[in-house]
Amino acid sequence: MDTAAASLTPLAAQGLSSWVLLLLDVALWLATHWYWLVLALLVASAAGEWLVRRLAAKASQERMALELVPASHFDPGFEEIFRRGVELTRASTSLPWWAPRRSKSVRIRLRADGAHPLVYRVEGPAGAERLLQTTPFGAAVHTTRGAALRETPHEHEVRAEFILRGNPVAELREVPLVPDPLQPLIDAVADVRAELGDLAEVCIDLQRAPKWALRARRFQVLQRARQDEQRETARTWRLMHQNSLRWGDSLLGELEQLTTRGGQARGREMGRVLAPPAPERIDREEVLGKLAQDDHLVRVQILVRCASNVEGRAYARLSRIQAGFDVFGGSARWAMRGLRIGPWRLGADRWPHRRHFDTRWDTGQCRPPGANWVRINELLGLLKPPTVHSRLPVLPVQLPTFEMGNRSLLLQGWYQSPDGQRRQIATHADETLFGLSLGKAGGGKTELALAQAIAYAHAGGGLLFIDPHHDSWKRGAPYLAHSAVVERIARIDLRGQGGGVSSWNPISMHHGRARHEVVEDVVDAFASAFGWDDASAPRALAIFTEALTVLTTINAAACREKRIDDQATLFHIRPLLTDDAFRAEALAAVGEDLDSESRAWWHTVAPTLPPDAFAVILNPLGRLAANPITRAFLGQGRGVYDIRWAMDHRMVVWICTAGSGPTDRLLVALIARDLLRAGRSRVDTPEAERVPFRGYLDEMITLAGSASGSLASMFEDFRKFRVHLHGMTQLLGRLPQSVQHSLVQNASTLATTRGSRAAVTPITDEWGGYPGPAHVAALPQYHHYASFTVKGQRIGPLRIEGPHLDDVFADLARPGKVSALEAAADARAQVRPVEELTEQANQQLARVRDLLSRLASASTTSSSTSLTKQRDYQ
Repeated sequence: MDTAAASLTPLAAQGLSSWVLLLLDVALWLATHWYWLVLALLVASAAGEWLVRRLAAKASQERMALELVPASHFDPGFEEIFRRGVELTRASTSLPWWAPRRSKSVRIRLRADGAHPLVYRVEGPAGAERLLQTTPFGAAVHTTRGAALRETPHEHEVRAEFILRGNPVAELREVPLVPDPLQPLIDAVADVRAELGDLAEVCIDLQRAPKWALRARRFQVLQRARQDEQRETARTWRLMHQNSLRWGDSLLGELEQLTTRGGQARGREMGRVLAPPAPERIDREEVLGKLAQDDHLVRVQILVRCASNVEGRAYARLSRIQAGFDVFGGSARWAMRGLRIGPWRLGADRWPHRRHFDTRWDTGQCRPPGANWVRINELLGLLKPPTVHSRLPVLPVQLPTFEMGNRSLLLQGWYQSPDGQRRQIATHADETLFGLSLGKAGGGKTELALAQAIAYAHAGGGLLFIDPHHDSWKRGAPYLAHSAVVERIARIDLRGQGGGVSSWNPISMHHGRARHEVVEDVVDAFASAFGWDDASAPRALAIFTEALTVLTTINAAACREKRIDDQATLFHIRPLLTDDAFRAEALAAVGEDLDSESRAWWHTVAPTLPPDAFAVILNPLGRLAANPITRAFLGQGRGVYDIRWAMDHRMVVWICTAGSGPTDRLLVALIARDLLRAGRSRVDTPEAERVPFRGYLDEMITLAGSASGSLASMFEDFRKFRVHLHGMTQLLGRLPQSVQHSLVQNASTLATTRGSRAAVTPITDEWGGYPGPAHVAALPQYHHYASFTVKGQRIGPLRIEGPHLDDVFADLARPGKVSALEAAADARAQVRPVEELTEQANQQLARVRDLLSRLASASTTSSSTSLTKQRDYQ
């Protein structure tokens, strides 16, 4: 055995030496032909990069996008946003195993294109759609599938990539959530204009931290810290050595050597020189900073692109976006990547970075520089859509610029955008269904309503303006004195100061209405004015209903006989209830036209009623009759006022009521109920053929006191019939509860001028507390806060400067033609002298009696003829 082992040892040694010689030969060959090795490495590297790019491009094609639209009350907390960030980082890994690291990312895209103030999109792997759709924000954020973005060429484009500068392990500044951290970026894109081709996009790509890259980064940071510590130690040693040498050569050093023994001095000197400070042990946690822990650490890539068709606008916007990112800066900050040489920047816009930037932009691949490591809590301001604490700009596509003569737009006032530009904004008329304007007297409520009404009238629209004080007519008349408006305008002045008045018969039948509808409208108007109901005044309602039933039956007969001017009026209720002869004539004349129940009531119930039972009805009618204006206005058989006809023919109707007394309230209640009736009657017209009509109700406290039921029903029902109302009041609390609730609930536009805190609080509460009552109370005259409804979404509240007629419509003023306008408006309303109409009203009872006698004789003749024919037949 020993001999065999000894014989194998030389063989093993010979084989080992041959391998060593072979390796030496290979090493010598590589040293001589090194370029082949380099070429092989380059080929392998290029092949690997090509394969990775192909796989990354394939994985990037399977991406989806979600658009997040926050509600107006969206106000997330720290924990909600943090959880969203965790979801985003988890979603970035929802790709097949073969997908390269660069394609495993989630993108947050902030886009401003002039069509929307700021679009917030989340783009990620298709497999993460379910995860991304379920957000911690709940119903406060509406999530929809994002459509593909259409890229259009622009004449000028700038690109930029932001990287972390400063201390690479320090955290960004902790930005509070109030105000919204996105506000600087929102302000940076506030002046984007679609007509100029403006576009601004910020893409924030998130990627989970790779373990190997994190370890390599930590090693680099620790090595740099150790090197810095070693350099500092060496520097300290050199300084100490230099100081020691200077001490020995100094005067004090020489004195010390003279006073001490030389050996001891040299020993101390050598001790100073030969005792360098020991290097301090570095603190790993302190050195690594935010890189010390693995949890919630991500790599971030921020890409920005701005474009415009106007030179300079894109670059200026990029500078503002850069300033917006400065908000997050502290020991570490976001800065644009690249080298600046004078006026030029060698960055993402130039070779060789341009192509790399475009690839990442188009595919969503994340390849940030090594320093872009952050924790999720550092990015909270970017991980959610704009909150309630942000101020989004209002773009022309949301609130268009007002155009005179465009009937589809309603003037709202002057709006100043964040870039300082002022423009007259408007709302879409078909979306502005109801409006409420609140504020103290002289704040600008009526001025705004007049501006809207005047512009709408000049555009050919029909409207009704109820003015309790006549001031609005005097204010707006100079701007309405144009031929296009004069042909359609009618004024009904119930004050009688001009010596004339129009006419109206609420119970006339020549318009073809059903009798029960006429009776119901008038009864409801009286009940609303006096607070009648079935519990408090059942007898008054019954008497009044039966009396109107008889009178409307008489009027229907008068229309059949072509005697429209001989119809009964409200003032004939008194003789019907108190004059036995007239009542007998009326009941005999209507005959079979009156239904059996009404005839039975008059023959059985009416005779049993005491005389004082009629006082509750006769007293208000007596007040109406005692006033010459109301007697002249309501005492005509054939009335001129017909608001339904005015609606259908785009008329401009101005009603100036007299005041706020009991008689005036009753008259206003009748007008309001007739307006409700006219609006509802449009059900007989197909919806597409209903002509839009707007009503402006000034001083709603005066109107609502006697017509609360009618006004509440208007704000609830008129939307279906294309009748839109705008109410103005000083105090919302003075309105009846039913009117308040219906108006605030259905208002498309809410506005308030300056006023006391208690007065404006109901409106500011509807806005969620901002602006607060203190902000509103400090508004100057003609300024107001307002919110609008656009495509079902609330816009605002915005601070707006209300229009002033002298400024907005200065070129329309025709003060010299006001007299001609008033004459035309009175002629259209067929205004006649009060004395003439009063005399005609006094004679109306005689005409009604003559009609009744003719109807009775015709009925008798008809009965006699019928009997004769019956006898002849027998």
